[in-house]
Amino acid sequence: MQMHRFACSVTAGVLLALCLTACRSTSKPAPPPLPAAESYPAVGSIERLDPRLDLLIAPGTPIEKLAEGFDWSEGPVWVPHGNYLLFSDVPRNTVYKWAEGGEATVFLRPSGYTGPRNRGGEPGSNGLLLDPEGRLVLCQHGDRRMARLEPDWTFQTLARFYQYRRFNSPNDAVYRSNGDLYFTDPPYGLEKLNDDPAKELMFSGVFRLAADGQLELLTDRLTFPNGIAFSPDERILYVAVSDSQRPVIMAFDVAPDGSLQHERVFFDAAPLRSGRKGLPDGLKVDRQGNLFATGPGGVLVIAPDATLLGIINTGEATANCAWGNDGSVLYITADMFLCRVRTLTSGAGTL
Repeated sequence: MQMHRFACSVTAGVLLALCLTACRSTSKPAPPPLPAAESYPAVGSIERLDPRLDLLIAPGTPIEKLAEGFDWSEGPVWVPHGNYLLFSDVPRNTVYKWAEGGEATVFLRPSGYTGPRNRGGEPGSNGLLLDPEGRLVLCQHGDRRMARLEPDWTFQTLARFYQYRRFNSPNDAVYRSNGDLYFTDPPYGLEKLNDDPAKELMFSGVFRLAADGQLELLTDRLTFPNGIAFSPDERILYVAVSDSQRPVIMAFDVAPDGSLQHERVFFDAAPLRSGRKGLPDGLKVDRQGNLFATGPGGVLVIAPDATLLGIINTGEATANCAWGNDGSVLYITADMFLCRVRTLTSGAGTL
């Protein structure tokens, strides 16, 4: 394991240490009340395709635009003990912080690439999540690893190699309740993608880093594995495939030992692509098992029986989403925008 130190302010370091200490506390402060919807401008629209959507998102609910001006916003995560959102801007190698009533500010830079040479492409962090102790874990494109941010603002490597070969660029990740970390590894962080001479793995994998530190390749059969999430009972693992030739969301049964079985297409997004921006990317699941999955048009709301209930049309190619506040607010990263939608449901595993 290797650690890389980078510059940050003393004040920010103290704040992070306090936050991480608070995250280990068992008490959970109540989230602050949300402001009136008209506090932020509305963008896009919500397309309703099935009456069941009204039970998840109230009719007339707007898509609120919270911040803008990013190159490619990604990987949002809500930090409950600080009541703020973190999200990546992958090309800018930066994690931003947004809190209610304020602007998005730089939280962490560099976020995904700490190398000595300048490089193009998408070097920064992508997916962000909190580990069981409340520490920030990052999918780092440029450094090609899963890493954890320590209280002294160093990166601790969690996983970097599979059979002595470097990952492509870990993209998104999810923790199982037993502490196992599942993550995807497409080539998007490599400057020439699959044709990059630095590519060492001849496939794009889905991996499991067990709580005891053992790394396992779960599948190498997906072309561009991307967003990843469990069903509420953790019996199904969903993986989005951001392949323009086969834009699908896959489902796998999770075996008792954590491996994957019975690979199948859960949802085919190809029929939605005409006139809509985006591909399957990030996804989250609510407590009822509905998927909120980014794809053509914005965020696709898909029932557990694979029926498309509606689309949260952001008007932009949409990267990812995350539950926040009391668990009922869906934050959305859509190209240059940070948005949110208030829902009548709540995220699996949230408050």
